[in-house]
Amino acid sequence: MRSLSLCLIAALQAFVVALPQLLPPSLSISLTKRSTLSTSDGHVDPASIRAHISSTEAKLWRGAAAFERNTGVALFSSLTKRADASGSDPLVDDSNERWYGTVEVGTPLQTFTIDCDTGSTDFFLPGPSCGDACSGHKVYNPNSSSSAEPLGRSFVVEYGDGSMATGDLYADTVSLAGFEATAQTLGAASLYSYGFSLENFGADGLMGMAFESISRFGANSVFQTLVAQGAVPESVFAFKLASSGSELCIGGVNSALYQGSFTYTPVTQQGYWQIAGDGIGINGKEIVNGFSAIVDTGTSLIMGDTSYVSQLYAAINATEIGGGVYSLPCDAMPNVTITLGGTSFALSAESLNFGTYGSSANTCLVGIAGSDGLGDLWILGDVFLRNVYTVFDVGNSRVGFAELA
Repeated sequence: MRSLSLCLIAALQAFVVALPQLLPPSLSISLTKRSTLSTSDGHVDPASIRAHISSTEAKLWRGAAAFERNTGVALFSSLTKRADASGSDPLVDDSNERWYGTVEVGTPLQTFTIDCDTGSTDFFLPGPSCGDACSGHKVYNPNSSSSAEPLGRSFVVEYGDGSMATGDLYADTVSLAGFEATAQTLGAASLYSYGFSLENFGADGLMGMAFESISRFGANSVFQTLVAQGAVPESVFAFKLASSGSELCIGGVNSALYQGSFTYTPVTQQGYWQIAGDGIGINGKEIVNGFSAIVDTGTSLIMGDTSYVSQLYAAINATEIGGGVYSLPCDAMPNVTITLGGTSFALSAESLNFGTYGSSANTCLVGIAGSDGLGDLWILGDVFLRNVYTVFDVGNSRVGFAELA
């Protein structure tokens, strides 16, 4: 297990100037990252990667449908829905790479483990009537919280591997890194499918960090509620994702984890954290010129439309093993750069290399995968985010990237 810290970075002096009273002091919450991409023999499982691709496609469509329902506007113009992105795929764990942390809910506060995801908005936990389906998870019981209020509505969330959760919506107090959101909308699940069983999903529930317009609940994320209620010193959160020393900072950035200045790119559509990119190059040659991208901690891979990804790999003679997944000799990972806001960010060979494939110790899978129907839309997941320090700025509707220290 790799450890991850959730920290709150802000100067006490700034608190005094900006706010009439002091916000909670800085504190650190331990988080872990679970990886289930490998089979029992230590090789990477292509089926898990394909399931992750399918799940990401389905997540895009769920968010796009919610956005159109909430705003009356189509979120994507180039996205083409795949027939197999509807949730009818074989039941394969889609929690291949997830960042887990803790959050406190209710009065009195109780601690739960949550999956932190910038590619979704809603927050749900196992409820008291979930029974055997939620066995091993800690249960949120609104009847035991004096601050819980039923909202009289139910919810259903579905994922590309066929997993789903359903239950009832409540408003309750949620504390994240010591910052308290009141009357936060959350789901208490009465059913978890196999994909959310403890075997496949190590967290108790999921906490999204995207915008309200893609919410299936029609509600703000926990962080946006904190911002709206003036509970955080700055309306930003920032990630460092790495094999060690990783952290998620709430209400500021950690200047010790990056060097130089941030390159900011505006959010082009407030739904997902969607931005415009300049180009994608491989071994010094730009292959993709101008694209739209979603910055998503809930996706392990970098994903692009099959047509663009095949062009990237054609330049280095990579082998497609099926379903948009490619392999290369383990010692031949290419030099990939992604240019955002006029700054080129290089991807390390370590982040690109997902590990050995099949019986060979010399063939490895690459962390850039193709998906049918994405058009000019790309998903910048962990394979990219491991190479930069990333700040999500709610107040200014932008995403910033800096070089890791």
